[in-house]
Amino acid sequence: MISESTMPEAAIPAVKGVLSAAEISATVDTIAAAQLPDGNIPWFKGHHSDPWNLVEAAMALDVGGRHTEAERAYGWLASMQRPDGAWHAYYRGREIVDPTLDTNVSSYIAHGTWHHYLATGDAGFVAEHWPTVERAIDFALDHQLDSGAIAWHGNPTPDNQRGGNRDALLTGSSSIHASLRCALGLAQLQGHERPDWELSLAALAIAIAHRRSVFLDKARWAMDWYYPILAGVLRGEAAQLRLAAHWDTFVAEGRGVRCVSDHPWVTVAETCEFVMALDAVGLTERAHELFAWVQFLRTDNGAYWTGANFDGDRFDREGALFPVEQPTWNAAAVVLAANALGGTGRAAGLFRGEHLPIGLTTDDLLEAGQVIEAELAAPRDGACSSSGAIGSPRGARRTTPPATRSST
Repeated sequence: MISESTMPEAAIPAVKGVLSAAEISATVDTIAAAQLPDGNIPWFKGHHSDPWNLVEAAMALDVGGRHTEAERAYGWLASMQRPDGAWHAYYRGREIVDPTLDTNVSSYIAHGTWHHYLATGDAGFVAEHWPTVERAIDFALDHQLDSGAIAWHGNPTPDNQRGGNRDALLTGSSSIHASLRCALGLAQLQGHERPDWELSLAALAIAIAHRRSVFLDKARWAMDWYYPILAGVLRGEAAQLRLAAHWDTFVAEGRGVRCVSDHPWVTVAETCEFVMALDAVGLTERAHELFAWVQFLRTDNGAYWTGANFDGDRFDREGALFPVEQPTWNAAAVVLAANALGGTGRAAGLFRGEHLPIGLTTDDLLEAGQVIEAELAAPRDGACSSSGAIGSPRGARRTTPPATRSST
C-alpha cells in the first residue's frame, strides 16, 4: 500500500520548451471555472456532461492540485450511479439526456479513483468510493462476450430485456481494459480478491490483441489505432508495428493527429491521447514533438479549442476552428499529457502502467495468439472455434491465464 506519508504533494508539471507549470495551472483553472456547485463538470457552461469526460476532467484537477474540486466531481458522479452500477451516457444537470448505458463510460470511474489515490495517497477516499467502483466494473463485465470483448452498451434490446447487445468497440474495450487494471489495483488496496476480474482482464486483452474481427469496424477513427497501446495491451514490437502501419494516415505533420482518417480535422484530445500512447512505449521525443505541435489550438486564458479543419490537407496553412468550442475534457487531455511528459508524482506514470497490476505480458499475448492461430488453421469438423479458446470470462477455460502481477 502507498501511504500518504510516503506520497508528498507532486508539483504541477511543466513540459520543457512547451508549457510552463503556470500555463498548465491556467488550463486547470479553466476546468475548475466550469464546475457546477454540486460538483458536476459539463463540457462547458450550459452544456451537457458525461461520466467518462467528467472523470477525465477530475483527473486533470488532481494534477493541478485541486483535490477538493476533484473529490466534489467524484461525489456528484457517485450520486448519479444507477443501482446496477451503470451511468447514462449524457446528463444536463441531473436530467438524463441520453439513456444509453455505455460500459466504457461506466467503467472509467475506476481509472479516476486510482488516479486520485496515486495523486493524494488518500486511502479513505478509496474506501468510500470502492462500492461505486465495484458496481461499475461488475456492470461492464456482465456484458463481456464469449470472444473476450465487451459489448459497448448494456441497454435492453427487443429480444433480450436484460441487455442483449452483442456489438463491441475496440476503443471502448481497450479503455475498459485500462479501467479494469485500475480496479484490480483498488481491490488489492482494499484487501479484496477478484479472480473473476483477473480472468476477464486476460480474456479482454487477448481479444484486443488477436481478435480484431469481433469488434465493429471503426478503423477510420484514430482512437481505434492507438487505444490498444494507450490502454496497456500492446507493447514492444506489436506496438511499434501498429504505430508504423498507420502513422502517415493519422499524423498531420506540424499539427497533430486527425480525429478520422478521411477528414483533415486535427483535434487536441486525440493528439494528446496519442502523445500519452507514444510516451507509454518509450517514444518520448516524438511525444514531445506532437505535444508542441498541437499548442496552436491554445487560447490566451489556457483553454483549448476542440480542433481545426484544414481544407485540402493544407496543414501548412491556417486552419478553421471546428467546432468553435473549448470543452473541459479537451483541456483535461492536455493536462494529463503534460503530466505524463513532465510530471514527477506517481500519477504521472499512470498511462505507462506504473504501479498497476500488469495483466498479460507481451509474451503471454504472443503465446495466446499462437494458440488462436493454431485453432483457426485446424480442421473445422469437431474443432472448437477461436472464440472457444477462452470461452466465457465467467466460466471454464481451456487455457488458464497467468495470475495478475503487480508492476513496480
